[in-house]
Amino acid sequence: MACEILTIQMLKQKGMKRKKNMTLSFEKLSEKQVDVLKEIANIGAGHATTALFQMIGHRIDLQVPRVTVLPLSAVPDALGGPEKLVIGLFLKIYGDATGNILIMFPVESASLLLKMLLGDSKYDALALLDESEISALKELGNILSASYLNAIARFLNIMLIPSVPGFSCDMAGAVVDYILIELGKVANVALLMETNFTSLQGNMNGHFFLLPDYNSLEIFLRSAK
Repeated sequence: MACEILTIQMLKQKGMKRKKNMTLSFEKLSEKQVDVLKEIANIGAGHATTALFQMIGHRIDLQVPRVTVLPLSAVPDALGGPEKLVIGLFLKIYGDATGNILIMFPVESASLLLKMLLGDSKYDALALLDESEISALKELGNILSASYLNAIARFLNIMLIPSVPGFSCDMAGAVVDYILIELGKVANVALLMETNFTSLQGNMNGHFFLLPDYNSLEIFLRSAK
């Protein structure tokens, strides 16, 4: 799946300014608070697994082996290096808590997903993405994000609404940099949920990033008590 560079759609900037009087930061999370975030991540991933199975009709296991607070500058390395070609899906979170979701797949993994989504063996890592493939990947992002956020929202008893996903196919470093610049991100660290996708058709590796705004992190932790 050789990729032409596709610009991420500009999303609403409402509610993205950083407040000065923050009482909690990502860097100062306690071990107990990190454990709470891990529980939240596992709940979201579990529901996303069910939704993905219903969408493609194949057994897919989503495992969350680690949840860490990671500097944004290190995100490309977590994806295999800043020059690794990836598919990126970006969504804004609205509601009682705000933030961003970034879903990234190596192009090889995206090819395997497309074969299951579209049922055509012609899709491979050397094919250019066409409109139907992009639409299918966006819908995948919609399903994963909505299921993930709905599960978290029910658990925390809050409202979370995902935006329409933006799409990009580029090097990992460029995808992350573009998001930070164009969407005016104020956080310098990310809550990283690294998820492994596994199916009978082959191994797929995907990365799901939840990037809550600073004030939203406090809402997550307070609502989980």
